[in-house]
Amino acid sequence: MFNPSQADVRRFFCSVYAKAKTDQALEAIETIASLWINEHPEYHAELSDLPTALASMGQTEPGKTNAFLHLSMHLSITEQCSIDQPRGIRQAVELLSHRCDSLHEAHHAAMDCLGRMLWESQRAGRPPDGESYVACVQRHATRD
Repeated sequence: MFNPSQADVRRFFCSVYAKAKTDQALEAIETIASLWINEHPEYHAELSDLPTALASMGQTEPGKTNAFLHLSMHLSITEQCSIDQPRGIRQAVELLSHRCDSLHEAHHAAMDCLGRMLWESQRAGRPPDGESYVACVQRHATRD
């Protein structure tokens, strides 16, 4: 299993951004990352400065989203949907995307569920509960 460090993740996204800006060939995962990067122009300045991105690891500004975590969650949800793991996530995100009329907004809602599942798993010292994650996304998809 691939377990990148925080620095590896930052290097990856900064590299993808640099390659995409100069029209270099991208690997499949880089293409997917590039699509999500394009959806978030507010992160482009951060992604264009690898030394600052590496130096700012562990520093959080109140009210500011961590660009690297956010983009990583987009990639995770995309991969989960591509292989339907946990089972049912593909359909739940598709339903949510239809409800939101936007895959991007559906991902943002699913991120709330993904983050909650991971937090609860870490807090309880148990493996992540994929069923509760999928159920959470399904609830978002069926809200009135």
